[in-house]
Amino acid sequence: MLLGVLFALLAGLMWGLIFVAPLLVDGYPPALLASGRYLAFGLIVLPLAWRARKRLAALSASDWREALALTLVGNLVYYFCLSGAILRIGSPLAAMLIGTLPVVTALAANRLYGARDGRLSRARLYPALLLMGAGLYLVNRTELTWQAEARTDQLLGLALAVAAVLCWTWYPLRNARWLREHPGRSPALWATAQGLVTLPVALVAYLGSLGHLALSAPDFPLPFGPTPLRFVLLMGAVGLFCSWLGTLCWNEASQRLPTVLVGPLIVFETLAGLLYAFMLRGAMPPMITLAGVVCLVAGVLYVLAGKPRPQPEKRAKARLT
Repeated sequence: MLLGVLFALLAGLMWGLIFVAPLLVDGYPPALLASGRYLAFGLIVLPLAWRARKRLAALSASDWREALALTLVGNLVYYFCLSGAILRIGSPLAAMLIGTLPVVTALAANRLYGARDGRLSRARLYPALLLMGAGLYLVNRTELTWQAEARTDQLLGLALAVAAVLCWTWYPLRNARWLREHPGRSPALWATAQGLVTLPVALVAYLGSLGHLALSAPDFPLPFGPTPLRFVLLMGAVGLFCSWLGTLCWNEASQRLPTVLVGPLIVFETLAGLLYAFMLRGAMPPMITLAGVVCLVAGVLYVLAGKPRPQPEKRAKARLT
């Protein structure tokens, strides 16, 4: 149990880096950051794919199409939206919005998989949502200063953050459905397949980003931007730590801990993102932000401390579309 919690903590510490990475290369467009990260991830996974080549060859065409859909939504689109949100509304607020994922995912799973896995009562869900809303409001008051000349950009940042939440609500549920429908497949093999599919998609996306920059921003240095060494090293570090090592640690935690405990531990990602953001600022978070963190954590723990109750098949839809 303790080892599983430690692995979840390590995964959160790794994933929290994605909330400050865009700030370390200011001026880079989100599309270049997203495609650069997953291009690095795809290159890192190549040796693993070579070792598992026989088992990967056994996957069907529909399996590869599923892996492609998962990598598009859960990787490239998600990180594009997250990077754009961070650049427009800042890391702390973006981290707190992404921090709603455990509850949003629980709501979606409650509705879509109630017949199969049981359903949480409204008395368990609604108080948790109120706590989450209070936490987000407290952080909004501190982190989001509305200015007439920047309001449109900030609204776009909020919309991108919400889109990122939707992407990562869809991804884990769809991914979990595939794993449940293929009990004979290794989760590690499935992660390798997604990483392998990521490489050509990320390469095309990166080249497309370069072409767009060549037309829209001819002064932007290509192919690696105004600080090429920093950009390449940062993409390699994010691809290694966030995409590969973070997933590895989370899988290790998932093997050791019950699902009801693993869900709340994703809060480590949110808290790590906030920690890194304020470290980068060289400042302590204000009390109102800390109060928001407390409400967020309390809401997540409350909703996931409940015991799902089995529901009749006719009262719940178990298929995710």
